[in-house]
Amino acid sequence: MGSVSVDDSPYTAPPRMRAGLSFALLGAVQVTLIATITVITVALPVIQRDLQLTDTDLVFATSAYSLSFGGLLVLGGRLADLLGHRAVFVAGVVVFGTASIAAAAATSLWVLVAARFAQGIGAALAAPAAMALLSSVFPEAARRTRALAVWGVLASIGASSGTILSGVILSWVQWRWVFVGPAVVSAVIVLFAPLLPTGPPRRPERLDIPGALLITAGLTAFIFGLGESDWLWIGIGASGLALFAVTQARSSRPLVPPALLASTHRLAALLAIGLTAAAMASYFFLLAIYFQKTLDYSPLRTSAAFLPPVFAVLFTATVGGWATRRFGAGLLTAAGLALGAAGLGLLSQLGADSSYWGLLVVGITLFPVGAGFTFSGATVWAVQRTASEEAGLVGGVVNTAMEIGPPVGLAVLVPLAVSHAAGHGGGGAAADGSGYGFAFGTAAVALAVTAGLVLLLRAAASSKAATRG
Repeated sequence: MGSVSVDDSPYTAPPRMRAGLSFALLGAVQVTLIATITVITVALPVIQRDLQLTDTDLVFATSAYSLSFGGLLVLGGRLADLLGHRAVFVAGVVVFGTASIAAAAATSLWVLVAARFAQGIGAALAAPAAMALLSSVFPEAARRTRALAVWGVLASIGASSGTILSGVILSWVQWRWVFVGPAVVSAVIVLFAPLLPTGPPRRPERLDIPGALLITAGLTAFIFGLGESDWLWIGIGASGLALFAVTQARSSRPLVPPALLASTHRLAALLAIGLTAAAMASYFFLLAIYFQKTLDYSPLRTSAAFLPPVFAVLFTATVGGWATRRFGAGLLTAAGLALGAAGLGLLSQLGADSSYWGLLVVGITLFPVGAGFTFSGATVWAVQRTASEEAGLVGGVVNTAMEIGPPVGLAVLVPLAVSHAAGHGGGGAAADGSGYGFAFGTAAVALAVTAGLVLLLRAAASSKAATRG
């Protein structure tokens, strides 16, 4: 089958109302999949007491979802392209919803861990297929750009809502209800799934099994190593990914065509997504601890403290599509990175006496605005000039960058916060907030440097285009 540009998609668009409902269904799944990462965080102490778990046990319960989700995303994207976008999407949602029910009913550590791992498998199938379906829901370039810009912000909405909802749920009902919600959403999505377009026809093409095993094992080991700060597993994962790259270059039917990652703008977009996701995960993790341990907030008050970021993210979702069309995906990505760096720079001044309604409300609001613009612009930038038969694979790669980011951020920034606080005579990062501030400052520098890199790449691309003209 020849390469068909997404901009020239031959598939018929659903009516406008049906397209809106389709986007709502797909978006609800994306938000739920990301919220499932953070919704368990505030509930961990209660789960630990109820199931009599150790701190090490909690690590397994927390990381199982991210391991399978991140490790299987590229394979999930390729399966969506080969077996049909809607079919793989529905299968993923069914697996995710069933596993959510199992997690809610868990009575032991290993049942919970197995259920969380199965949730990740379902998510890895559903997420790239959902993103790929956008090309069929919105064949027109202008509407698709708006949809992709909003789609990029949904990860921020999911991360924010997961943190907030967990505090609210724990204030009223048992921790098991944090898993009931995703199961209900899954059931509703499956019920209305026939409204979604099927996507491109199935392709009778053989799957690169060795490549699939290598990238899945490599990503899983790499993500696990980052989450555990274990250099052995990081090395094993990196070696597996390097071997995967070598085999793909020699394969006649590669799982990930090398040309897919040969584009500098796509690589820059993936870097921006990964670093912003890393900063966002650390932002929620460190601030949740800071609010509760340094400012002595309750779980419910901590959830309420994150309301400004939610409204900020909703703002970026509203204007992201317009800004992408007005200024271009590359420029919006750079601007988002710069705004995010400014917000984290303000948060680098954290201390034990910081005022929430002063410095904090500006810093914790400005960073999500920047992150939202980055996700909007970079998502559009990453999928530009993508063939329709590779839409699922590109969706998997974009989601992989988003999934690898959080363990990288936590593995790097949390130890930095602790060591900096200890080096300044504190009893830990929570002693006076200085450790958190140092970590946020480090992340701010990384985002600022990446913003400069994106601008340089954009200027180089414009110069080449002008020369050819």
